[in-house]
Amino acid sequence: MRISAIAPPIRRAIAAKSSTYYGILADPFSLFSLNFHSKDRLFSPNFKRDLSCESEVDEAIFLFRKMVRMRPQPPIFEFTKQLKVIVNLKQYSVALKLFDEMRELGAPVNQYTMNILINCCCRLKRVDIGFAIFGVFFKHGYEPDVVTFNTLLKGLFLDGKVADAEKLFKQLLSLRLCEPNDCTIVTVINGLCKNGHILAAHDLLCLLEKTTIHKPNVMAYSAVIDGLCKVGMVDNALELKSRMIDKGISPTVVTYNSMIQGLCDFGRWKEVKHLLDEMVNHKICLTVVTFNILVDSFCKEGNVKEAEDVLEIMKQQNISPNIVTYNALIDGYCLQGKMDKAKQVFDSLTGNGLKPCIMSYGTLINGYCKKGKVDEAWRLFLEASSKGLEHTTVTYSTMIHGLLTEGRNADGWNLFKDMEARHVRPNLHTYNVLLEGLCKTRQIAEAFSFLKTMEDKGVSPNIVTYGILISGLCKDGKLEDAKKLLYELPSKGLQPNCQAYTIVIGSLCEEGFVDEAKDLLVKMERSGCAPNSVTYNNIIQGLLKRKEVYKAMSFLEEMYKRGFSADTTTLSMLINHLQVYNKDVVLLEMIKKVVPRNFNMK
Repeated sequence: MRISAIAPPIRRAIAAKSSTYYGILADPFSLFSLNFHSKDRLFSPNFKRDLSCESEVDEAIFLFRKMVRMRPQPPIFEFTKQLKVIVNLKQYSVALKLFDEMRELGAPVNQYTMNILINCCCRLKRVDIGFAIFGVFFKHGYEPDVVTFNTLLKGLFLDGKVADAEKLFKQLLSLRLCEPNDCTIVTVINGLCKNGHILAAHDLLCLLEKTTIHKPNVMAYSAVIDGLCKVGMVDNALELKSRMIDKGISPTVVTYNSMIQGLCDFGRWKEVKHLLDEMVNHKICLTVVTFNILVDSFCKEGNVKEAEDVLEIMKQQNISPNIVTYNALIDGYCLQGKMDKAKQVFDSLTGNGLKPCIMSYGTLINGYCKKGKVDEAWRLFLEASSKGLEHTTVTYSTMIHGLLTEGRNADGWNLFKDMEARHVRPNLHTYNVLLEGLCKTRQIAEAFSFLKTMEDKGVSPNIVTYGILISGLCKDGKLEDAKKLLYELPSKGLQPNCQAYTIVIGSLCEEGFVDEAKDLLVKMERSGCAPNSVTYNNIIQGLLKRKEVYKAMSFLEEMYKRGFSADTTTLSMLINHLQVYNKDVVLLEMIKKVVPRNFNMK
């Protein structure tokens, strides 16, 4: 679709049921003394300070400590206000440390202080300490309110404790511990969605629709719509949008952005246009997020020209493109291999009042690596560090992969050591990249030793990991070991995928074990794993290498019947054999059948 088409929005009940909270997490109060003004430090030894906004934090700390030492001390709301300033700077560890100082110097506290502290712990994914703080304040007579419970619910969801969150929510309703508000409902529904429990969130929404007290609001509907779109259930999301409108709830720009993203993911551009028209008709202004979705989607589809047109429309409507917009554009050109254009967009960031972020550098580094321009990628990698940007697991993994692909193995492994020295945690992809590097250089023993190392560090291998090892074994002539590993996968809780089967089947053909390859192909299909074009091309190439043209013919016929085409390597090998069997009309006709439509036989 052309851009022109989409151009034109708790005392009695708590006291009676106090064990309810205490049972949610095991013995949280062992962490604390019950004396508020104890001299023991609660937080300082365990929490670190983030220095990313040091000057503002220093000023806030100075003012806070000045208030604590004032005599008489300022009213309590002044302390909570200053704590909120620090929390708004996302300096949760600092806020907790300052609470220690408040306790030591006898500064006043109240339930608002409690809520701030619980929020800090939850944000740091230490909801267990949040519950402990809740218990300490409760023992001192402070009553939690709906904000307290909303914060604890959010903390449980942030920490991935979905079952505990659901249990607490049910207790709020059944024991009437507090009156849930809109924020409670949104917190639970959003928490379920963010943790992948989309259908549970949808069911809860439907249940709440039938109540007269806790009716879901637009944010609750938007959270479920977003969750449905993220798992590809776009039609269900569109249906839910219609239902919320029927109930008199108007979608916001956030709602529409989720649906537009979902439709773009499936290339359903006509429906994207319909939603954009709907937004305009309902006077819902498109935001930079809306435009970024369009730019990114066009780029991923290879329509960078359309993405550039969206950028122009943004400027015409006085919506300033942000770093996300330009990163998407850089990625679009990188995907097309147009590195000069990608670098041009990257270089234009400063002129547009923006600074390249680590993702900007990472995208460009990835583009250069894929083009084999590793020296240029390495220059950018060093430049990012010199600009004060911290490399992530992604940028390290990308650069390591680029170096190993170009055969610069020592440099790749040195960079991995640097990554560990800087405490940047490698992920499974990083380990797979390194394993692949070892296998490509036929260091199979070292690869299996490295597999043990990653498992010892708590990283579980996946099917990609084992596919790399199976491929390495085959290329190193260890076909029996490869077969053994393939057959052992179910015992490791993994189902062999098409790639793993294909590697072994191809190697069997190459070694002359055609009947065994056919048996494995049957086993592959019976396991529910359908062979693909690569499977057949590998089989045929293996047979052609052994000059077994007529055995390859039956696989060519099957390839044709399944609607697959021969790849460039297979075609080249077939044409070479045709020159030898120049009078074989059957082979010629079969070749014609499996030739891709855009292939020129002349």
